[in-house]
Amino acid sequence: MTYQDRLAWLKESHEALIEKKNVPLEGNGVYERYANPVLTADHAPLEWRYDLHPDTNPYLMERFGIHAVLNAGAIKWQDRYVVVARVEGADRKSFFAVAESPNGVDHFRFWPRPVTMPEYGEPATNVYDMRLTAHEDGWIYGIFCVERKDPDRPDDLSAAVAAAGVARTHDLVNWERLPDIVSESQQRNVVLHPEFVDGKYALYTRPQDGFIEAGAGAGIGWALVDSMEHAVITEEKTLNRRFYHTIKESKNGEGPHPIKTPQGWLHLAHGVRGCASGLRYVLYLYMTALDDPSRLIAEPAGFFMAPEGGEYVGDVMNVLFSNGWICDPDGKVFIYYASSDTRLHVATSTVDRLVDYCLHTAPDGLRTGNSVIRLNRLIDRNQQ
Repeated sequence: MTYQDRLAWLKESHEALIEKKNVPLEGNGVYERYANPVLTADHAPLEWRYDLHPDTNPYLMERFGIHAVLNAGAIKWQDRYVVVARVEGADRKSFFAVAESPNGVDHFRFWPRPVTMPEYGEPATNVYDMRLTAHEDGWIYGIFCVERKDPDRPDDLSAAVAAAGVARTHDLVNWERLPDIVSESQQRNVVLHPEFVDGKYALYTRPQDGFIEAGAGAGIGWALVDSMEHAVITEEKTLNRRFYHTIKESKNGEGPHPIKTPQGWLHLAHGVRGCASGLRYVLYLYMTALDDPSRLIAEPAGFFMAPEGGEYVGDVMNVLFSNGWICDPDGKVFIYYASSDTRLHVATSTVDRLVDYCLHTAPDGLRTGNSVIRLNRLIDRNQQ
């Protein structure tokens, strides 16, 4: 194949991937998964991956490897469905990139350049998993994990420390970097509530003792701060607690910011437990009160979504993770989730269905006997 033939094949294959129509799959009544991932490494622009000059790249080989596209924040922007995805290079360094779609389920196309995120303090080794919040103060905030080498363990090359980085923007192109959130514990999954609460900015937090282990961290926390320009967490309370032998016994974390509904705030979160193959990540829903977003009012038992089929396989097996969803004015909800730290998918539902699921699915009874009682009640009802 000549250089020109290979270039034509690359362009044709790339365009065919972007233009591929996605179709919904019938599911469990709560949501519909879509057949194809919405973003993969192959969706990355050719200009990012290849030197397209035959004199300097005569074999037309990749010069910048893209390994995965995953955990994306999401926002409706100028009538387009926009995600700020985590793009991981072959060098294991992640960066942010914006992609948009006309309909939310296919035809996602990356903007020409990745996000050039300003540094704050000691330069980060890695940044990832941005949560986007269009706040009532007029800014769009992105809160993301900032990973740095642990200076207290210089000989341990796996030892890291995590902080919550903060940036804000009006156009998703130009970002103002603010100081990292100050906290006594490491923070990796911090989400900004879209409204002021008692005149303060409200944060969903996940305090943990170390980079991986939650330790004494009881679950998803809640904190109020005076300013996002210098956010300091001085007091946290546990909003959504971890429990033994549940989907979130190891740790849990808020996904995107919650959706406001007439019945309460609708939350999407991830739960983690240990198993023989490592850590298993699933998604679950819960709701909090309109008048107090830190007060739990409903949480169905078990997971809302878990890996299925090919979603099990990837860079990190047995993982679903979401940090972005979009709610349209008509109540349709687009849930963007990544599978096995490799690719980005979409599922759709409606606010009415998700709220019904939360309010009318029994909570976890925390032991087998209670689960059987709940099942027998359902069987009895269906026999009437």
